[in-house]
Amino acid sequence: MLSRMQYDILQINAKAVGRLLAELQSEPELFASANTLQRVEAHLLAMAQTLAHLPQPLRQRLDQLDWHGWTRLQQQLAQDAQPRREEVWYGIHALVPATLALMAQLRRQEPVWFEIGF
Repeated sequence: MLSRMQYDILQINAKAVGRLLAELQSEPELFASANTLQRVEAHLLAMAQTLAHLPQPLRQRLDQLDWHGWTRLQQQLAQDAQPRREEVWYGIHALVPATLALMAQLRRQEPVWFEIGF
């Protein structure tokens, strides 16, 4: 059940990032918009925190995930460290899509792990 909730949290936050970025035309536009950037970063932080709390068996099965990248991004966002532009951009364009793809693949391979009653 926990894995399913964590999966859902990742999906919800990734979709929110996608909606926020849909209307933007470029990287400079995102970083010029403090409100949008703040919201995107909040969703990225929620994803990083969720991933940090995945059960160990899931973490082991997601061995292709860039755990270092997520940890670095979480640290930057949680500590409000600056500059972090590269980490945020990498998160948006590499970490989020790769994570969603790997989680979807794992869910297909191990559907029982993601059932509500598990």
